[in-house]
Amino acid sequence: MNETRESQNFPPVVYVVLAVMLWSIGGLFIKWTSVSGYEANLGRCFFAAITIALLTKFKALKADKFTILAAIFYVGALSFFAVANKMTTAANAIFLQYTAPIYILIFAPFILKEKFRFSDLLTIIVCLGGMSLFFLDTAPNNNLTSESQFIGNILGLCSGLSLGGYILLLRHPKAYNQNPASSVFYGNLFAILVMLPFIIPNPTVWTGKDFLAVFILGVFQIGFAYYLFTYGVANGVRSLDASIIGFIEPMLNPVWVFIFLGEKPSSWAIFGGIIIISAVIFHTLKQNRQKIPNK
Repeated sequence: MNETRESQNFPPVVYVVLAVMLWSIGGLFIKWTSVSGYEANLGRCFFAAITIALLTKFKALKADKFTILAAIFYVGALSFFAVANKMTTAANAIFLQYTAPIYILIFAPFILKEKFRFSDLLTIIVCLGGMSLFFLDTAPNNNLTSESQFIGNILGLCSGLSLGGYILLLRHPKAYNQNPASSVFYGNLFAILVMLPFIIPNPTVWTGKDFLAVFILGVFQIGFAYYLFTYGVANGVRSLDASIIGFIEPMLNPVWVFIFLGEKPSSWAIFGGIIIISAVIFHTLKQNRQKIPNK
């Protein structure tokens, strides 16, 4: 009786929305820290690994070679994004990370043996057009040099490529019998090791604000967000709905940074981001309709 009342008060979709809202604070708290992107990423991954292990009751510690491979791509998605946030605007970093579906469309026919359609090609072309707009604004912006923004944009693209590879591996038949939390746990663990060589030669003195920021990032933006998202999907939220809700993240991410830190994305970035997100949402909806047989 109590379970029924709870499920009515908190439908599964609420957990997915909460998870996406937590994801969206990533850019804000990474930029809020005074430490480098490498150190911010190491700190958040440390707390995230502990959180994932506790939330899964240490079941995430089980892994095989395929899980480790997925974890390596997850490292790229985490690390490139964190460093990109320090070198370019939050809007550029998150929108370029959300080019991940482009790489999924390109490589799915080879890895998952999925059919490549004309609509896939059209979506890729449109998204590539949107991506190119991020590199048109070469003037210094938000105390960031043009060189820094360019490198940050490249890292944002690398984050999108890594995320695309990670999602592809999660969709692979070999991943069906694996606990997806395992790749998240080991991805965070590996990210700590990858960050160390960049930090040890020139470490930063951390303040209380820095520790608070990475704690929030690791425990809530990664750890609890992952738990809430998987809980919502496992309890009835369709994959399509979860994917569409997920696009709240790139929309809110730069908004939080603008409100609390005053960072303004360029007009080109906003326009390019709208093109990319719209193209991917349209393609996702169209693809889902094609899977539903006519009655």
